[in-house]
Amino acid sequence: MTDAAAGAARLEALTSWHAEGWRGLRVAVLGLGVTGFAVADTLAELGADVSVYANARDDERARILDVIGVRFVVDPLADVPAELAASAPELIVVSPGFRPDHPVLRWAADAGVPVWGDIELAWRVRDKVRASEWMLVTGTNGKTTTVQLAATLVAANGVRVAPCGNIGVPVLDAVRDPIGYDVLVVELSSFQLHHLPIAGPGAIHPVASVCLNLADDHLDWHGSPEAYRGAKAKVYANTKLACVYNRADDATRAMVEDADVEEGARAIGFGLDSPGPSDFGVVDGILCDRAFLEDRRTAALELTTLEELEPNGLAVPHIVANILAASALARSIDVPVGAIHDALATFRLDAHRIESVAVAGGIRWIDDSKATNPHAAEASLAAFSPVVWVVGGLLKGVDADELVRRHVPRLRAAVVIGRDRTALVAAFGRHAPELPLFEVEADDTESVMPDAVALAASVAQDGDTVLLAPAAASMDQFADYADRGRRFQDAVRARLGGEGHGRPATDPSTGEAD
Repeated sequence: MTDAAAGAARLEALTSWHAEGWRGLRVAVLGLGVTGFAVADTLAELGADVSVYANARDDERARILDVIGVRFVVDPLADVPAELAASAPELIVVSPGFRPDHPVLRWAADAGVPVWGDIELAWRVRDKVRASEWMLVTGTNGKTTTVQLAATLVAANGVRVAPCGNIGVPVLDAVRDPIGYDVLVVELSSFQLHHLPIAGPGAIHPVASVCLNLADDHLDWHGSPEAYRGAKAKVYANTKLACVYNRADDATRAMVEDADVEEGARAIGFGLDSPGPSDFGVVDGILCDRAFLEDRRTAALELTTLEELEPNGLAVPHIVANILAASALARSIDVPVGAIHDALATFRLDAHRIESVAVAGGIRWIDDSKATNPHAAEASLAAFSPVVWVVGGLLKGVDADELVRRHVPRLRAAVVIGRDRTALVAAFGRHAPELPLFEVEADDTESVMPDAVALAASVAQDGDTVLLAPAAASMDQFADYADRGRRFQDAVRARLGGEGHGRPATDPSTGEAD
């Protein structure tokens, strides 16, 4: 047997925490964020020979790596580090942020070095304590809310469950929990799915899976809409019981139709319209399950009502869709409808997800800073009218022109933030030349939101909603979407007793440029 064949056979056999082949395995880990650290820590515990490569030093994590015997190399990673090539790794485990065309990944492909993501590693070692069932959640928008909902609903049935993955808790941390879990609800980004195999020992076999929706996003990373869709579609591979899809999104239906699943897996649709057999939907304000009952041809089970969801801010359309998807996942493993109803009565959304900041002078101020792409912003915009829209940031290669065109009728005005506002301002010029349009010219982080809020307040009227739904990433001016949202909320509260600064890009009375 050649060295390459022996190495491949060794990796093929690594399907358990207790496999002997982990010990001494030479592994290079790319990245030292939350994911990279969890990978390195796990591999060190398994006895592998681990080296971490990152373009910046985190002193606290570097200190811990030294304690657990992991080498750490700071390198700009603009090319293949000499130390990495010289170490002849048998495996590379890559953090989600590394693009497929990164020099190290191209080198690995040419050298025949396998590349895993953290999700594949977690699946292979999932039996450290007890092998949980996995539910997988992806989609362009709504992933985190749906994961939290599904975990809450499953827990309501007395099941030990953990929301994890792209939600912020590495799956490897959940797998290594000393007590263990019955179910993991795993949020998967398109970056994580890109590196996930759909066959072989590293392929996940989830009990249930969902792609909530699909819209162009992260095209700069994936390279094309087709590649992005292909990554998302992997979520359904090998599903055992329920492939949950969005009836309003044909792309998700097609993914299910094309998926290679286990025998007996069912396609379960969800949507805001009346459900058919094997669907979840809404009838006369009642959220219904027509999938998991014996007489699904002529009957339905009531989960909750829009009236009951309203006080907790859960009755807006895109959140209702998330609730239906999460309920379908929970019902697939026999969570009773009564448990779902009671759990929804106490569920609260995360901060910066259509979060109500204040109501003053008849004007609502809403923080949806987590709407980091046009698809998410569209869902948020659809929930309110009239709207003074605070929009802008890093568009990540996505065109927001169609988003602007569709929502002009519900807008009172728009306030554009971000360092590169050109594309958005041009879109408003094409589709809404008469709309009051403001630009925040301040470039420093401290001034952006006070200026934006002051401009919004200058034009908002009784009955309006001032909505921060940026349709863009935040890193041009803020640390992250949470930082952006916090600063918006602080500025709103300060504004209710103060004034701000800014200039209009167009005169509200004439629509003409200054």
